[in-house]
Amino acid sequence: MTVTGGTTTALTRLRADGDAPVDISRVPAREAAERELSKPMYHENDPNLLQRGLDRFWEWLDELFGAASGATPGGVLGLVVVVLLVAAVAAALWWRLGTPHRAPRTGGDSLFADGPRTARDHRSAAERHAAAGRWNQAVQERMRAIVRSLEERTLLDPRPGRTADEAAAEASRALPSHADDLRLAVRAFDDVTYGGRTADEPAYRRVEELDTALERTRPTLDPATPGTPT
Repeated sequence: MTVTGGTTTALTRLRADGDAPVDISRVPAREAAERELSKPMYHENDPNLLQRGLDRFWEWLDELFGAASGATPGGVLGLVVVVLLVAAVAAALWWRLGTPHRAPRTGGDSLFADGPRTARDHRSAAERHAAAGRWNQAVQERMRAIVRSLEERTLLDPRPGRTADEAAAEASRALPSHADDLRLAVRAFDDVTYGGRTADEPAYRRVEELDTALERTRPTLDPATPGTPT
């Protein structure tokens, strides 16, 4: 062990009065120096625990970036380019998929969350939301009106826990001419309910028009034959 700095002071204090040096072997001298250097007076300006931890963190971070830049083609510049590309991809996915809220439920009443109501009730609620400019809620209520209306017309069996996707798939067999519109309406419903998206008036009007069209369409038993308006 090499002791520097305070060693000279420690050994100086070991001299006897009259500057006569004390003959002392290496091991006892080292132990005496360590005892002397362990006194608080020699550590008043030492960094505290937090400072030492920060120093170690920055050293580790510097080593990490140094290793990463060494393994990346182009060195530090290449590493910066890779980080920027990853950030750009993450931003694009965030913009495309929206803020995640909750996943669609496969169990429970995910479409009719507030208890049974008639199609007329849902339509009235949708119109109130639309009049107030609350397009998300308007789309949701109009989609619920569509599914409830199909249940009331016995085109769908009332089934708790049915999702909008399941309802559209089942209704498309009886109303094949509206299968594409049903899928688009369900997508609008899922976007605002589960995907964190925001609907607008055109999105609501499309669902509203589909609701009106379905009311005027007769079901068909042959999936290959479109329904005939009454």
